[in-house]
Amino acid sequence: MTKLFALALAAVANTAAAQTPATNPMPDGSRDMYVGLGVVSAPRYEGARTSERHALPVLQVQWSNGVFVSGMGAGMHLSRAPQVEYGPLIEVQPRRDESGRSGEIGSATDTRISIIKLPPTTPENRPEGMAPVHARLQAGGFLNIYLAPDWRLTSSMLYGAGNARNGARLDLGVQRLATTIGDAHRITLSAGLAIANRSYNQAFFGVDEADSRASGNPMFAAGGGRKDARLAARWNWAWSPSWMLTSSVQATHLLGSPRHSPLVERPTNLTVSTAIAYRF
Repeated sequence: MTKLFALALAAVANTAAAQTPATNPMPDGSRDMYVGLGVVSAPRYEGARTSERHALPVLQVQWSNGVFVSGMGAGMHLSRAPQVEYGPLIEVQPRRDESGRSGEIGSATDTRISIIKLPPTTPENRPEGMAPVHARLQAGGFLNIYLAPDWRLTSSMLYGAGNARNGARLDLGVQRLATTIGDAHRITLSAGLAIANRSYNQAFFGVDEADSRASGNPMFAAGGGRKDARLAARWNWAWSPSWMLTSSVQATHLLGSPRHSPLVERPTNLTVSTAIAYRF
């Protein structure tokens, strides 16, 4: 069986940055493709106390020329050296509406309804009343370095998040690729740290004067620096060469300025997902 690369699960707003799939050498003109559907339990927004369950589409495609689509991102492997992976990367930053929920995958339409109301003394839903953070297409690149055949350091930089399109985020991580258990089970482990500029953190964790009046949250100016740390595990169970069950669990802990935002109800969030995928 061809090497199984980790599936990137789409439709989860504000979870950890997607891992770029490992280079998968294929004959010229060929491609490897997974599609599927599952369910995910994720926080309503980063730092929310409550979680919601959603349907979870799964999509990953990789072509022999190095181009790949992984969840809500796409890129291209440019390196021919087996120890290094690098290339351009684009990714959709999902919309966050005033309830804290994200919009549909890839939605370019943002709808805002203006309602005159008195701000609550203690908001039950802290982002309620705040201006939505619109969906944005971010652009940047990735660089992965293999320490051993099964271990790699991962990094990606993306720019363009937030309503002003000037939010930047750097994700650094280490990943243990597909440990094989028997003939059908593979487990991938990863850990990472996200660093964001002030514009990014202000877009998702800051509260300006207008938002404060509308939502009842105190004003808060977020600074740049550390954003969060994460630990994740993924289990792939291959039922056959074409069918697999992919499940993941990820814990994310907010750090630095985002940790102290009045929007944050709980600094540590857990995201759990499972999906059935078919390989073409």
